[in-house]
Amino acid sequence: MKSVVFAYSQLGHDCLKLLLARGEIVAAVFTHQDSPKECIWFDSVEKLAKENQIPVFMPLSPNTPEIIETIRNLKPDIIFSFYYRQMICQEILDIPSLGALNMHGSLLPKYRGRCPVNWVIIHGESKTGATLHYMVKAPDAGDIVDQEEVLIRNADTAGILMEKINEAAQKVLNRQLVPLKQGTAMRIVQDHSKSSYFGGRGPKDSQINWTQSAWKIHNLIRAMQPYPQYPSAFTNLDGEEVWMMKSIVPTSKTVPLVSPGQITNSNDNWIEVACGEGNQRIRIENVNLKNDLESDIFSKLKIGKIFQNS
Repeated sequence: MKSVVFAYSQLGHDCLKLLLARGEIVAAVFTHQDSPKECIWFDSVEKLAKENQIPVFMPLSPNTPEIIETIRNLKPDIIFSFYYRQMICQEILDIPSLGALNMHGSLLPKYRGRCPVNWVIIHGESKTGATLHYMVKAPDAGDIVDQEEVLIRNADTAGILMEKINEAAQKVLNRQLVPLKQGTAMRIVQDHSKSSYFGGRGPKDSQINWTQSAWKIHNLIRAMQPYPQYPSAFTNLDGEEVWMMKSIVPTSKTVPLVSPGQITNSNDNWIEVACGEGNQRIRIENVNLKNDLESDIFSKLKIGKIFQNS
């Protein structure tokens, strides 16, 4: 089975590595140029492909006549997309005889679209997974081949969850290679009535709203970790941007009603902040000023001070 692979990020690297370890023929790899504005925390798809003498292409768009013709001339039996960041046009999807498949980081049909790892944590989900599905014109809407579920624990960060999904994705790919070759792989039509779609996230999407519940704020904080892989959840105090990088939700207790965002307790290692209409508390155990991880921010966080709400 000859494949053309579109891949990026750690999941893209590791799924490509699995194909090569299985002895699969990869005719070409399409990936992205690393952006100087982005923290590159993951292994290089480009480097892995070149180490294995595989032609590498890094077009701004894969959907040009020249690229389409290049892929057509390669005559792939199958196309794989592993965390490639652009939609692939129908002309390319129609080329391989065995179809074009994408590995998505959620349990489709839920959490279609961008940043599924962050969104499932933000929404307090208890499970997610990896889904291998056929690509169609609409994003993440094609028939499902296979899924692998992973559990989300209350302390899991986006980084921890991404590692779990990466492992799940490799399990799915490993067990489906033979069925895909033989034409016996499952095709399960998605129930579109149960679908949900979420877009990309920008830095401002990480601003804390202290009027939300302690659990919602905790979920946002852990969904934006680890730094610098993700932009940390933040708030503002006295004109400075303050990053919240680790939190826990203490056991509920009766507390005085104060303003959401107000610091109600503190020591040299943590602060407690009122949230959810002032009747809940969240404990922040790692706080930093923007771009200054070495500063002694706790000395500035006095009881009674109030963080600005989004």
